[in-house]
Amino acid sequence: MGYVTAVPPPRSEAAAPARSGRRSLALALLCGALGAAVALLATRQRWSQGTVTVPGGDFSLTAQGSDVTGVPAALAIVGLAALVAVFAVRRAGRFAVAVLLALSGAGIVAAALIGASDSSALDEKAAQASGDTSATVATLTHTGWPYAAAVGGALILLAGLLALRYGSLWPAMSGRYERGSAPRPRRRAPAAADPDRPEEIWKALDRGEDPTGTGPA
Repeated sequence: MGYVTAVPPPRSEAAAPARSGRRSLALALLCGALGAAVALLATRQRWSQGTVTVPGGDFSLTAQGSDVTGVPAALAIVGLAALVAVFAVRRAGRFAVAVLLALSGAGIVAAALIGASDSSALDEKAAQASGDTSATVATLTHTGWPYAAAVGGALILLAGLLALRYGSLWPAMSGRYERGSAPRPRRRAPAAADPDRPEEIWKALDRGEDPTGTGPA
């Protein structure tokens, strides 16, 4: 009866998962960091503008992204924290953090697209400027910054999907930082000098040690 010898897979096939892990990790880091930066930058820009009629004439009003909605900026920070936390957890924890990362990106996209046509922030400013609570803004126009925030959210969403798909191939925080890691072994105390060998006694005295091993010299 002959024996069947298992043939190991080619080296190129064995290294394929490692290459996929490195590439997906680099892409996720790039997408997550860039997406958060774009989303945060977009929320500080002008999203809409218009005019309101006051006794002295027409008054121009503008609204930044943070005036319209604070969701994109908040979720961008959550996404950054989740992107870092991916490397601190394993298995189920990594899956949960990856889901949070993806949801953060999806939330930014939804909030930005809703805010792209929102006029409530300018209407509120119009009421304050005119002193009339029923006043609304006129000649309302919107800029492209809400869509830039949506693009940033889409990049964060992509980073989350990459973490869900390839996160198991990514490295994790070193075990020495994890709770329950084994303590380092203590250094053994030097053995007492042999009293039958005078040269060892003199060497121990030179080092400031007690040749008998009972205490310092």
